[in-house]
Amino acid sequence: MEPTMRLFQPLIAAALVALAPAAQADEITVFAAASLKDALDQIAADWQKSHADTVVISYAGSSKLAKQIQEGAPADLFISASSQWMDAVETSGDIDAATRLDLLGNTLVLVGTGQPAAAPVEDLPTLLGKRKLAMAMVDSVPAGQYGKQALTTLGLWDKVQGQVAQADDVRAALKLVATGEVPLGIVYGSDAVAEKGVGVVATFPADSHAPITYPAAVTKAADTPQAKLFLDSLKQDPARSIFQAQGFTVAE
Repeated sequence: MEPTMRLFQPLIAAALVALAPAAQADEITVFAAASLKDALDQIAADWQKSHADTVVISYAGSSKLAKQIQEGAPADLFISASSQWMDAVETSGDIDAATRLDLLGNTLVLVGTGQPAAAPVEDLPTLLGKRKLAMAMVDSVPAGQYGKQALTTLGLWDKVQGQVAQADDVRAALKLVATGEVPLGIVYGSDAVAEKGVGVVATFPADSHAPITYPAAVTKAADTPQAKLFLDSLKQDPARSIFQAQGFTVAE
């Protein structure tokens, strides 16, 4: 090796090391179901402590997010609260199907403002009286769809449907109960954990509605390989423990 080249080798190596973090830094845009907010915010913050990437998360109802992805919204990763809406974006060719996985599960609960007394789900019409019941949009948002299905299975839908106050997503329905605007609402078990202003009145039987599944996948439009790495990290600790602490079940 030429003497001159030997002199420059340390300088070249130092330059490559200095450039490496900048080359690896990326912005990962995640579209996620509203019910994931508390857990994912914490997970993203932890990720950013050990990675150069920035994680930007947009929360809304799964139906709204799926439609935005189909319309070309720049998402790198999609986490839905139902298989239906992940199926929709897979059918339209907007996700990388090879990366799709079932990430989480959840329960469906009836909540009341403050610290309500426990009661059978079947007592809902009596508990409501003439007051309102908060639910996410029952025809499009997963939490609302699961809720309507459970009420129908239990023979309660026809008795309460005229009193349902529909919200854009499950967190909006939760807020209606937490602020006392309505006395009762149907949300996920994880939402009840996240909001200290509500308490669980009853848990809906698991066989009263379809299994609550959160599928996740990298989108076809993803322009960073870090999206797959972030998705993979959601299946491992510390993310697994955070999800469990927030009331989710973690798929194997």
